Amino acid sequence: MRFKKFLISLGAVCAFGLLIGCASDEDTIDTVNLKAGFSTGESDPRVIATKLFKEEVEKNTDGRITIDIYTDSELGADSDLIKGIVNGTVDITASSAGNFSSYDPNVGISAFPFLFSNFEDAWFFVDGEIEEKAESELPENNIRVIGHYDNGFRCITTSENFGPINSVSDMDGLIIRTPENQIVMQTMLMLGAEPKVLPFNELYDALKNGTFEAQENPIPVIYNSKLYEVQKNLAITNHSYDVLLFVIREDIWSKLSESDREIIYQAAEKAQTKNRELIKSQTEEYVDKLTELGMNITTPNLYEFKKATSGATEIFKDTYDADLLSLIR
Repeated sequence: MRFKKFLISLGAVCAFGLLIGCASDEDTIDTVNLKAGFSTGESDPRVIATKLFKEEVEKNTDGRITIDIYTDSELGADSDLIKGIVNGTVDITASSAGNFSSYDPNVGISAFPFLFSNFEDAWFFVDGEIEEKAESELPENNIRVIGHYDNGFRCITTSENFGPINSVSDMDGLIIRTPENQIVMQTMLMLGAEPKVLPFNELYDALKNGTFEAQENPIPVIYNSKLYEVQKNLAITNHSYDVLLFVIREDIWSKLSESDREIIYQAAEKAQTKNRELIKSQTEEYVDKLTELGMNITTPNLYEFKKATSGATEIFKDTYDADLLSLIR
């Protein structure tokens, strides 16, 4: 796995006032309490996986490294959590790759429409050299990737008033909430919708009060966050794969001993496996559960969706590294 490369990377970044048991900037961390923040709730697979990560780290460091987990945007929305990593107020988080694009423009390249047809292909990609190159500037912004969680393939839900999505023409004029991800937003525009950004922690209420007619998220997120209570229709479009970067502050990483890095690496790998297993199984199981809960499920012919979005890489030719785009194509 590419994470092994992290273990030999010793690039130092200025410390941000972490509460650590060390005497000077030259010393390695001996004891530390880390804050892990998430925008989603306790039932989300990223949180469940991080609980396993916490258990493994605390057990294998004999309690020298402890981790407190904060959910439901208690430490802020996704953008706030990532800013917290950068400025040192949050120590660990996991968020959609595209949410990190302000700190490395190439991050999020795996979200191009219809890039993967199954989980195994997506995992092979994000664990490989293309994704590694796309993330190469993040350490300069105090962000160290220690794993790649899975959030699933994004699908579209709509309100009862708007009706179901069966074809690209049904997307015309649809006011849809998206994350702050330029590829996802452009994908929606190419399909004829009107995307608008909204923090995830505000989404449920916005759908309930009709501010938005629709949203797009992976099936596990739709189920675990109870979006079925405020959306009637689910179109299984799988239009974009959503990888979550599981990250720690670079200034913390640079002060860990090699043995503690190995412990964190091993724990992150176990957590990543747990997360991926959960996402895959929930994606398969939750369609039936959503049907039982009253959602109307449609499976549009995706040929016209793929055709409508086929020019996405050309649109972003001045945004992303040319070599990366060539490999994507």
